[in-house]
Order: sequence, then structure tokens, then C-alpha cells
Amino acid sequence: MLQAGIVGLPNVGKSTLFNALTKTRKAEAANYPFCTIDPNVGVVQVPDARLTPLAELVKTTTLIPAAIEMVDIAGLVEGASKGEGLGNKFLANVREVDAIVHVVRCFEDEDVIHNMGRVDPVADAEVIMTELILADAESVASQLQKNLKKARGNDKDAAASVALLEKLIPHLDEGKPANLLPMDEDETERLKTFHLLSSKPMLYACNLKEDEIADPTTNPRFVAFREWAASQQDAACCAISAKMEEELSELEEEEAKEYLEAMGVSDSGVTSLIQATYDLLGLASFLTAGEKEARAWTFRKGMTAPQCAGVIHTDFEKKIYQSRSGILRGLNICRKHECSSRRRQTPPRREGVHFCGWGCRPLQM
Repeated sequence: MLQAGIVGLPNVGKSTLFNALTKTRKAEAANYPFCTIDPNVGVVQVPDARLTPLAELVKTTTLIPAAIEMVDIAGLVEGASKGEGLGNKFLANVREVDAIVHVVRCFEDEDVIHNMGRVDPVADAEVIMTELILADAESVASQLQKNLKKARGNDKDAAASVALLEKLIPHLDEGKPANLLPMDEDETERLKTFHLLSSKPMLYACNLKEDEIADPTTNPRFVAFREWAASQQDAACCAISAKMEEELSELEEEEAKEYLEAMGVSDSGVTSLIQATYDLLGLASFLTAGEKEARAWTFRKGMTAPQCAGVIHTDFEKKIYQSRSGILRGLNICRKHECSSRRRQTPPRREGVHFCGWGCRPLQM
């Protein structure tokens, strides 16, 4: 299972968000079940609006959403790349995850002291990104020396690595993350082999006050930060209220609904954050349903339909009817009443992966 690491400076709401994500919320038990693996890792199920109507269609009450792992990464202080504070642990944990959810504080609260002495989400984000880039600069220099030795022996693969590493050095020296380096397709694939921290996909979770979630644009810090993230980091932002999510986790279902209605929202922003993280990891879901259960199956974007079938069972990948150009791009299911009468009377036709094989029209969801 792929992992997303939650990072952030102290007192930005990182741990509050993690605790809320990995706690059973009574108001949304179907959306946020979890399984704690160890103290800082939790499995969070991915909300999927398609699952409930599909379950109703086949008359089952068992819903199994897709899931991802969230990791609460050790806190960071300036100088982490040199081992300050818990820097070594922080960088080691970041290296292990597949994507980063960076929590930044956009709210004022005199009772919650900010580690940097003031609330400035852009400055906070730059501190962490700088530490990632500094660690990457050391890694690139080390990998360059190793590949130079191999390249002198006419190793073509090492020579290609040297060329990319030499492009990365001035780029990182300018304070730019590795994933923003202009690269062709081959270089993009080669970059993954370097395992650089700043090459990981990143999403920003902007922590707001409860009364700002209904309209995040009322918070000028959020608006400014969103513009900065898009222009300087090519990263998306999600507005969340970790405090609201924490309070919701302690309420009964009806109380939670009343609370959300009173705040003028349907969610604390966490649903959007989970879905955005799922997308950031390069994942998507297809659904299956029967009397036993309705289930969301996770696949990596770009997988073919036979490969997706293999997620359910390896035999399916070998036997599924497919067209040469068949790529699974969404959920296509056939209505039960349309094919039941013909299912056992007509041999299946090879209609391609978007059809059930009995010529029924697909239902796009």
C-alpha cells in the first residue's frame, strides 16, 4: 500500500490532523474507518461517492472503500539537513513515503504558539523545502561521483545519469525542488532512481479556523499561499480545519450533522484532502459489486484493463477479453437487468474491456 507522509513545523496542526484522520469518526463511520499499524502510521479509507449508489443497485450493505496509509512524520526544525533536532529521523521518514502532505498554518491563535514566532505559511513551507533541497544537494553530489567513475568505463547508463545529475546541481543551488527541473520523458524516469526528497509529489493542506472553511477565500493568508504554491511549487492546496475534524470525531452522528450545518459546510475539508492525496499518489479506483459486497479496488493510473483485473485476481489478467487499445479510464458496469436474460443464452463477444462481453451498454459513472 502506498504511503503519504504528513509533514509540517511544530504547532501547525499536523498531529491534530493525523489523529483525526486515523480515528473512527462516528458521524462518518463508512467514510473514515481506520486500522492503526503502529503509533505514527494509520490506514485511512478513501471516500468514494459512487460506492453507495452502486451498493443500493445490487442491494448489499457491505461497502469496502479503497485505502491509503498516512504517516505522521517526525517534527522539523531549521537545520534538519544537518541533523538539528529530529532532522535525521525526519529526512529518513520522508525518504520512505511516496508523496508528501505538507500542513501549513493559516490561522491566528494566541493560545497556540508558532515555532517561528509569527504566522507565515509561505515562510513555513520554504523552511521545509529548503531542508529537503539541501539534503538532495548532498545526495546528488555523492551520486555524481559514483556515476562518474562508472561513466569512465564506458557505462552508457551511468553517463546518462551523470548528465542529469550535472543539470540538477545548479537547479538545486537556486533553491528549486528537483521535480521542477525541465526534463524529457527519459530523464523524468531516471530522476526516480535517484530517490531525491524534493522530487516527491507534494500537496499542501492549509489549516484554517472552523469558521473559515465555508469560504476559505476570506482568509488572506490562504489566498496568498495558494497563489505562491501554484506559481513557485506547481503544487495544489486543500483548505482543511484540523480542529473541526477533531471535534467531529467526538460527536455522535446527529450532533455532527447539526454542527456542520451550523458552520455552513458538509465537511471539514478532510474528504477533499484524502481524495487529493489519493490522486497525488497516482491512484484511482474501479468498483465491483454483488450481493456480498460493493468494493473499490485501487489501481495505478495508466494501468491497462487486464492489469486492473489482475488486482482482483491474477487469473483475471490472463483471461480477460480485451481490445488492443483497451485502457480502463473509469468505472463501466452493465445493468443487471439488461444482461441477465441473455447471459446464459448467448456466447460472449469480444467487445473490448469497456463492456461486459454480452453486448450490454456500459454505464459510465
